[in-house]
Amino acid sequence: MQFDFATVLVFLLVGAGFVFIALFVGRFLRPNLPDPQKASVYECGERAIGSGWFNFNPRFYLMALVFIVFDVEVALTFPVAVVVRDWIARGDALVAVVEIALFLLVLAAALAYVWGKGHLDWVRDIEGPGDEE
Repeated sequence: MQFDFATVLVFLLVGAGFVFIALFVGRFLRPNLPDPQKASVYECGERAIGSGWFNFNPRFYLMALVFIVFDVEVALTFPVAVVVRDWIARGDALVAVVEIALFLLVLAAALAYVWGKGHLDWVRDIEGPGDEE
């Protein structure tokens, strides 16, 4: 067990040493040409307009959360799909299929709920139920 910790420690030290040496050598090899235009703030190649402190539409956050949910779904389904062949060989194929199916069913229900509420529509009506003329 001590050897395992020593292996991890050596790996971390070699990794940190590699980063330090690369940065140290790069400091002497790269050109140093300061320019006010290079020091200016930009976003995606465009000049910044206005302040960075403004409110985003909450729809951006909702879309980001829905993306993260389905990104995590892929991240959690992939390892199961990789070992499913071993599970079939052991006779646990039904367990694997049921686990994946239940997981995907919960996510499909969440997607149906968000879609049914209209939160996936990028352009939505902001009128309430009694605002129609």
